[in-house]
Amino acid sequence: MKTFPKNFWWGAATSGPQSEGRFNKKHANVFDYHFEIEPEKFHNQVGPDVASNFYNSYKEDIQMMRSIGMNSLRTSIQWSRLIDDLETNTVNQDAVDFYNNVIDTMLAEGMTPTMNLHHFDLPVELYDKYGGWESKKVVELYVGFAEKCFELFGDRVKFWTTHNEPMVVVEGEYLFQFHYPNIVDGKKAVQVAYNLNLASAKAIQAFRKMAIDDAQIGTILNLTPTYAASDAPEDQEAARIAELWNNKMFLEPAIYGHFPAELEELLTKDKVLWETNDEEKEILKNNTVDFLGVNFYHPNRVKAPDVAPNSVGAWMPDRYYDAYDMPGRRVNLDRGWEIYPKALYDIAVNIKENYKNIPWYVSENGMGVSNEERFKNSDGMIEDDYRIDFVQEHLEWLHKGIEEGSNCFGYHMWTPIDCWSWLNSYKNRYGFISNNIHTQIKTVKKSGHWFKAVAERNGLED
Repeated sequence: MKTFPKNFWWGAATSGPQSEGRFNKKHANVFDYHFEIEPEKFHNQVGPDVASNFYNSYKEDIQMMRSIGMNSLRTSIQWSRLIDDLETNTVNQDAVDFYNNVIDTMLAEGMTPTMNLHHFDLPVELYDKYGGWESKKVVELYVGFAEKCFELFGDRVKFWTTHNEPMVVVEGEYLFQFHYPNIVDGKKAVQVAYNLNLASAKAIQAFRKMAIDDAQIGTILNLTPTYAASDAPEDQEAARIAELWNNKMFLEPAIYGHFPAELEELLTKDKVLWETNDEEKEILKNNTVDFLGVNFYHPNRVKAPDVAPNSVGAWMPDRYYDAYDMPGRRVNLDRGWEIYPKALYDIAVNIKENYKNIPWYVSENGMGVSNEERFKNSDGMIEDDYRIDFVQEHLEWLHKGIEEGSNCFGYHMWTPIDCWSWLNSYKNRYGFISNNIHTQIKTVKKSGHWFKAVAERNGLED
């Protein structure tokens, strides 16, 4: 038996924009708006209007989550739902009631609520008016929103996070065109990365000033370990820079309160470094996280770029490295992602050895599979043995990291109930619980029953 630490979190993660639906929501976020103007970009033209109907079915959904052994849940509070006037941060009472009910239901079921403040869902009005995360004005408005959340819900919510995967905002919106507004602008991308770090630190500063009893605040990063294609110096250098950009640009400020000097030198040399000042540097320095959430899905394998980094053209971070497809790798062919569970152990060791052994938890891990109906048995249950195998292997490597002293306190899978997934809509399903999006009838998958047994014994059978 591989036993996990006492009071280990066994749960899952979702987000407001991916589960709630747009019911009674005053403002559109960037994805709501993108679907309005370009529905054809979304798989089968399914948008966020209904999602998994969590706004209407939260009570039954949470009870169903508890029934499969979940003792914790991470979701998000939507800025575009909670706030009425985005300039003055007045609140919408219907939204306050909704989030109060969600939190109270979780607590009544014996589940620990973790609330995230930003999950790719910037109100589109703030993009139109200020340029979104390009603007430090939006950073200030976000801090005001965060303060409202702490005031309203901090008496019961004791675990908060500032962002989910801020790097995805940088890459999706400003580099690789998979999130609205689909800009390609390396200089703006670098400034947005800085502003998201600053927003996190300023929200943490506001949180600490409020001195909420027994409460902690962190951030959630998609740490994708970098593996070089070979020991050749050129491949190793590519991996070093990829690691600086993809992981350390958010990890080092969160834990140490400053950016990696090597990254700042590189961005200065390339004339794309962000705008900052001494006051902001002090805020970053003095407002680091209490804990870290780590999202892990696949490794990042890189090789030396085929084209020289000093070639003429617009600046992009990946001019310094190319993706490397390792021969013989295991892949989830539906999603196109490599399956490499050992990376979770490597993350555990890295946090232990290089990041103060800060308390952390796996905030997302999982596999998206399409057409799961093909695995439905005669009783109507989806027999997702592939998901059980995936989670089992990752938990085994995580357990090894914990045994070696890494300070991990939980595992959350993405996601409890099949949810709406941005441009992919419902193409790939991730949940322990299936969702018929036409009827909103939800059914526990085989993996959900398996997870319940794992949670109840707080460990894995050998």
